[in-house]
Amino acid sequence: MGIALGASFRGLRPIPEVEFADFLWPAVNQLIGEAARACYGTDGKVNAPVTIRIPYGGGIRGGLFHSQNVEAIFFHTPGLKVVAPATPYDAKGLLKSAIRDNNPVVFLEHKKTYRLVRGDVPDEDYVLPIGKAEVKRPGKNITVVSYGLMIHYCLEAAEQLASEGVAQVEVVDLRTLKPLDTETVLESVKKTGKLLIVHEDNITGGVGSEIAALAADQAFDYLDAPIGRVCGPDVPTMPFAQTLEDAYMPSTQKIAEALRNLAAY
Repeated sequence: MGIALGASFRGLRPIPEVEFADFLWPAVNQLIGEAARACYGTDGKVNAPVTIRIPYGGGIRGGLFHSQNVEAIFFHTPGLKVVAPATPYDAKGLLKSAIRDNNPVVFLEHKKTYRLVRGDVPDEDYVLPIGKAEVKRPGKNITVVSYGLMIHYCLEAAEQLASEGVAQVEVVDLRTLKPLDTETVLESVKKTGKLLIVHEDNITGGVGSEIAALAADQAFDYLDAPIGRVCGPDVPTMPFAQTLEDAYMPSTQKIAEALRNLAAY
């Protein structure tokens, strides 16, 4: 990581890959202590155009050291951009944008999506803007906000509620965690009046906490129900045993149940 950072200072655009997120910690000083502060600390004279690819997340029976979610620590760090795509199309477009960006970009790739998720990816060159969320499914009754693997579970849960005639759920894919697309989130919440936030990371201090605070601060008068969250519990790491991993992971069923509760409120 130090070599990549030094290369970026000399005008290159290195792409270090960390296999896996669980083994990232020895490199955190280079990312948070140096890369994130280089431009600000030099009054804009030194950029750090480095893209750090990090496979993360659970649901693959990876146990303690192959399942960690690390986004919150980078989400909290000014000077870093944080990207977490959910689809192959988004991954290509956002990765190209990350490489061309003059700021350090933490590019999170959920390990389970490598084999689980399929999608068309154009051969031609294209980029997607960092910092722009996307409404993956329009709806009018409840907003669910998520990213990465959980987007696919949210879409499945939304389809369940639609088929049951319970609610039309709008699914917002953040795609970028930092900078956060507050405009898209607030626009959706003001339309539906109800908000559910879903992420696999621990519930305390996660990305969802900031989104809940945003909605409470800037869309409170539009809310018709308490803000809901379906997140990983506050345990030190992902359990290895299948039953315990299933208990930890948010699932389509857990999300659907939370949505039903919001719909009935």
